[in-house]
Amino acid sequence: MRRSEFAELSAFAAIAEHGSFARAAAHLRVSPSALSQTIRALEERLGVRLLNRTTRSVAPSQAGARLLARLTPALTELDAAVADVGTLRDKPAGLLRLNTARIAAARFIAPLIGPFHRAYPEIVLDVVAEDALTDIVMGRFDAGIRLGERVEKDMVAVKVSGDFEMMAVASPGYFARHGTPATPRDLHRHRCINFRWPTHDGLYRWEFEEGGEEFEIAVDGPLIVNDADLLVRGALEGVGIAYVLDEQVRTYVEAGALTRVLARWSPKFPGFYLYYPSRRQIPPPLRAFIDFLREASRPPEKTRSKSRSPTRGART
Repeated sequence: MRRSEFAELSAFAAIAEHGSFARAAAHLRVSPSALSQTIRALEERLGVRLLNRTTRSVAPSQAGARLLARLTPALTELDAAVADVGTLRDKPAGLLRLNTARIAAARFIAPLIGPFHRAYPEIVLDVVAEDALTDIVMGRFDAGIRLGERVEKDMVAVKVSGDFEMMAVASPGYFARHGTPATPRDLHRHRCINFRWPTHDGLYRWEFEEGGEEFEIAVDGPLIVNDADLLVRGALEGVGIAYVLDEQVRTYVEAGALTRVLARWSPKFPGFYLYYPSRRQIPPPLRAFIDFLREASRPPEKTRSKSRSPTRGART
């Protein structure tokens, strides 16, 4: 394969991955016009349209999807080959691509950006924070960080947090005006804040547990959001009851800005995991990041003996 052909195929894969000429061009560090010319040359050489373009989106055509399915594993292998050569360096270097939920990016990655860069200045971190579920293999990411129940079973998973639980919370003012629900079924008489899944556009059905049995409640209310920060803000402003991870609201509950209800019905579930595809050899930048993250997530020495192993498995 000539170098120009490899560049064309890499450009096509980048556009398919990012869904945008502009974002792909920024990732490849070329101009959008140059990238457009590269794809035009590839399509003319192959004699087929690879990308369907509109004013707002770009997606692979039928021929493009077929090419991408064969091309992605090959490019992944090439990345792995380059990473293998990198093991000969004294210190890890190269690109490390991570896909993570927004809350995980704020909790685990943001505090490490400075320290990790100072420890490994030759590693380039490329972090995509989004709540939509992404196939990290198809997206050519080295690893992802998600809740344990979202990690596919064929992935290698490294736990980076303790277990979580859900909290139903609202402002004291809301409960003063509308009363307090005694059971989850009382939520039908309350104003609740709905969360819209970014993956399939449906609304999250609140999950509860009683006597070892799990059940779900569909709620109604004046606010629907697809962002966790807006969910919490709505609760703080007295709009209604929100159902969120304890990680997101515990400080507000402890400060009295939010009041928790229905605690006995709120289930616990596995926390966050860093996960990656099984490989014969982990790329050095990823190995360095895993070790760094593990060290940063480790509890202080004096409290480590008090930690307990989780008692619940992943929910389906």
